[in-house]
Amino acid sequence: MAAVCQALHRGVSSLACRLHSTYVRKMRYLNQLKEDDSLCRQAQTSGTFYLFHNLSPFLQKVGKKYLVPQLSAAETRQILDKLQEAEQLMEKSVLIGCSDEHRPRFALDLGALDKSVIEAELQGSFTDLRKALFVVDRKDSPLLASAQSLLRWHDSHQYCSKTGQPTEKNPAGSKRVCHASGVTYYPQVSPVVIILVSDGSRCLLARQPSFPLGMFTALSGFCDMGENVEEAVRREVAEEVGLEVESLRYSASQHWPFPSSCLMIACHALVGAQRAEISLDTLELEDARWFGLEEIVEGLKREPSSSKQEDGSFLPWFPPKQAIAHQLIHEWLQQQTA
Repeated sequence: MAAVCQALHRGVSSLACRLHSTYVRKMRYLNQLKEDDSLCRQAQTSGTFYLFHNLSPFLQKVGKKYLVPQLSAAETRQILDKLQEAEQLMEKSVLIGCSDEHRPRFALDLGALDKSVIEAELQGSFTDLRKALFVVDRKDSPLLASAQSLLRWHDSHQYCSKTGQPTEKNPAGSKRVCHASGVTYYPQVSPVVIILVSDGSRCLLARQPSFPLGMFTALSGFCDMGENVEEAVRREVAEEVGLEVESLRYSASQHWPFPSSCLMIACHALVGAQRAEISLDTLELEDARWFGLEEIVEGLKREPSSSKQEDGSFLPWFPPKQAIAHQLIHEWLQQQTA
């Protein structure tokens, strides 16, 4: 009877698995890899690897395109074997996803090795992530961003904040454990609001001194402890440009790895046209101004390289399509021209 029940259970489980979508099966498989250390170690022998060097991803340029190569476990180990670092470094890899065919994807930072040797061997280069995010295919950008954030987190959480003792990561890299205190640490993200302010006919964009010359973008700031999104939006707009938000609406969200792992929560905010005089917080911003419809249209067309004028000044240009600020600006433009 027990054997019959087990067979029936297996049949029902198999049917349920077939009925589940590809996405559900993939998410459950990823969760298994995070929870089952032996399964994850086995997956490391068949998965693909994205390489980093001191948090800069490895890219290959083919013609005018920048590709993000996925090395097989065998290819990765072959490279490391030449540098006599295979076993020690493979253990430092972190799980960052898997394909629809359940082929795991890992990220591995080779910062301890000679960068030039690896670049020559693989015929590519390690590229600053800020540049990489805007030159690779859009489907690769989120993967590189999440991989770097996870690698950075492990690098900065090697010791327990309670005992000062070393922490140990699990094979998937989904957590670190201090065996002295029993405390388990999980990667965390910081919520950031990014706000496109409008007075109905214009939108407000600003720039910080650290921005590339000529670049303007939406206001943004970290949420304070205990704040909800609405409170953070109203506070940031009041602090940075001295305006009071009358209403707001959510647009979308995006993971962003700068300055660390952030969740960008994008909103549109409306202020009264009669109270739209900007009072700039010069500790936060270098400039902030209102842009009309025509200026936005021209700014979206403009490339950073073509923004410099003969007198040395720069025409305004806006973040590229991969950034959620671009999406906010584009949504505002569509609303104005509808």
